[in-house]
Order: sequence, then C-alpha cells, then structure tokens
Amino acid sequence: MDDRSGWEKILVVDDEPTNIKVLNEALQGRYRVFSATSGREALEVAALVKPDLVLLDILMPEMGGYEVCRIMKENPLLSHIPIIFVTALSSEDDESIGLALGTVDYIIKPFKPAIVSQRVSIHLELKRQRELLSTLALVDGLTGIPNRRAFDERLDLELRRAARTGERFCLAMIDIDRFKAFNDTFGHVAGDECLRRVAYVLSEALTRAGDFVARYGGEEFACILMSIDEPGLLAVCEKLRSNVASLRIPHEASGVVPYVTISIGAASCTPTKDTEPESIIALADEQLYRSKSQGRNRVSAGTVRAKG
Repeated sequence: MDDRSGWEKILVVDDEPTNIKVLNEALQGRYRVFSATSGREALEVAALVKPDLVLLDILMPEMGGYEVCRIMKENPLLSHIPIIFVTALSSEDDESIGLALGTVDYIIKPFKPAIVSQRVSIHLELKRQRELLSTLALVDGLTGIPNRRAFDERLDLELRRAARTGERFCLAMIDIDRFKAFNDTFGHVAGDECLRRVAYVLSEALTRAGDFVARYGGEEFACILMSIDEPGLLAVCEKLRSNVASLRIPHEASGVVPYVTISIGAASCTPTKDTEPESIIALADEQLYRSKSQGRNRVSAGTVRAKG
C-alpha cells in the first residue's frame, strides 16, 4: 500500500528530462510527483491523476504550454487546478499572456529549485484555503448539513444525470410542524437546537450513497433520492417522519401531538432533458401542503408527468 496516498500531487511538464529530474528532486519527500515530456502526454496524465498543481513549460514541440493551459482551463474537471509556467520566455509580454490564460504564477528559467518549491507550497496553501471557503459556502452554519445553494446545485446535477441515464428521480420537501409556535413557546435557542437535532436525524436516516439532504430554509428541509420506486420512496419518507417523532422533543403548542413532528411532501419522475426543476419542487410543495391540510405528521406523494 502506498503510504503517500494522501499526499498532494504535482505534475511536472517539460520536454527536457534534466529539468524534470531537478524539479522532481526538489519536490520529492513532500509531494507525489508525476511527469510528462509533451503537451499531449501532460493532458493525459492530468486527466488520469487529477494533480493538485501543474508546473508547465511553454516551449515544447507539437503542443506548447499555452495550448495545454487553454485546454485544461476549458475542461470542467481540470479547470480548478493551479498552473505555474516554468519557462525560458522572459519578456513582460510573455508573462502577461501566461497570466491572462489563468495561470497562478510565472517562473523564468534558469530557475532555483528552492524558489520553485516555495512557490509550489504557497499556491497549494492558497488552493486549500479556496477549497475550504468553497465547502463552507455550501454548508448551513446552524445545522452543519448542506444549505440551499448546495441543494440547488445538486438538484440540477442529478436531474441532468437522471435524464441521461433514465433513472428515477425523487424529491421530498420536509417541514417541521408548527415551528413558529415552538419558537414562541421555548425561545430561539431551543429552536436552533431543535433544527440541529432534526437535521442530524434526517442525515442519519439516509443511508444510500446517492441520497442527499439539505436545509432548504427556515424550518424546511429537502431530500433528493435517486433510483427508487414509489413504494421505496414512501418507505424512506415514513422512516424520516418516524425517526424525527421518536426524538420526542417536547412541543405542547404543536396541536398535533405533544412533541416535534414533521410533514413531508414527495414528488417523483423519470426526467427528460426538458424536465424543469421547478415542476418537481412545485409538486413536492403541493404534496407537503396536502400533508399539512390532512393533519400534519404524515407523508404525501405524487408523480410528475415528464415532458417528451
């Protein structure tokens, strides 16, 4: 087993093996270093190993560094990877072109290995910080589960994927019953704790790899469930309802039962490329309203008739 599996990966691209050897020696011991001696090989290796950073020569036969950089930046799977040009091209115009292509740094040959190593370290740290901020932007600060932004992104992604594969797509909208009355009775500190506990129970109840739950807003949550038939959907939703009820969080002002409960509205479909997210959300909301109007603490479900 490779004990470097958690190490960050650096791809060194240069048509001069001597340069690759020097950079490899400067970086080994802290990173997993991969190499390529041509632009085409660089793209193949990058697609295979998904490096954390690329050190890229510009002057190479057949496909130069500018073209490699352009292709990587146009590829959604590679565009986030920082690229540092390491090149003999030393004019301001050359550096300006390189930075305009989206590279994070520009090092002129002959380089000092120690300087390259320091630049690599700096840009990897900046990359880690960006990734952390990106992750935090998709997490609800109160409950620790994905937030509305994360839900919107996941909804669009899974709908498009299901349209390609023909999978069944299901959405469940969940609302804590009479949560305003809960806050009015017990206060917002208790309300926040209630939201955290409900979010945790919902997350724990979804055990399949593709299942997804997010805080949709306020006291409302949303679950995305893939490749599940209607009986399975109802069973999962009933499990969610039952698990929240089993918390027995006191709620004398509920008007339903003397503890916190949830109402669920679910919608399912086999989407096509013309299926709009709004149509699925609208049906799930309609079913949620139905659950509430029929007494709350229950599950209702319906099916979207997909276009096409």
